[in-house]
Amino acid sequence: MGVNEGPLTGAESFAQIVRTVRTAGVLGAAPRIAQVGVVTRDLERSVRAFGELIGLSPWSLYTYGPELLREMTYHGSPAEYSMRIALTGSDPVVELIEPLTGPSIYHDWLDAHGEGLHHVAIEVPSISEGIATATRAGFEILQSGRGYGLDGDGGFAYLDTYEQVRIIVELLEFPKRRREPETVCFPEGLRRHL
Repeated sequence: MGVNEGPLTGAESFAQIVRTVRTAGVLGAAPRIAQVGVVTRDLERSVRAFGELIGLSPWSLYTYGPELLREMTYHGSPAEYSMRIALTGSDPVVELIEPLTGPSIYHDWLDAHGEGLHHVAIEVPSISEGIATATRAGFEILQSGRGYGLDGDGGFAYLDTYEQVRIIVELLEFPKRRREPETVCFPEGLRRHL
């Protein structure tokens, strides 16, 4: 799907993708950037670096995989993948992702681009409706999953937007209640908690 004649950079890129997905009816009238996602090969190192360099803390750690998620897909086919994540902040949430098993788009990103900024997530009220609308608008769903909330709700879907804006856009439906993290840690005490 061609958004523009060539790749954009910086804020112009994100503004263009928001305009594109809003025009396609994927987003509501006032999209909210809910999350910024970073892929890493070493979650502990990244938590420590973000804590020490930027002051982000505390971090809630989770492991997501087939035991927790349902309806997992990778490039349109049923899949099983797993990852460790660390979350901090609220507006937007910063998410660090260390892929464990795959294949997954996190492994793909590390192979193609190395560690770093991977996606921005935009909150949607319904992941089912978001996926349906994005698909009708011509966006490929790179990867998706549902059920990370305490009550089995919540879901995510990554859209193939890299060619247009050099980043992936994620549609994210927050669960009504989040599961308790495996641990909550501060960078200075990370080894003690893991």
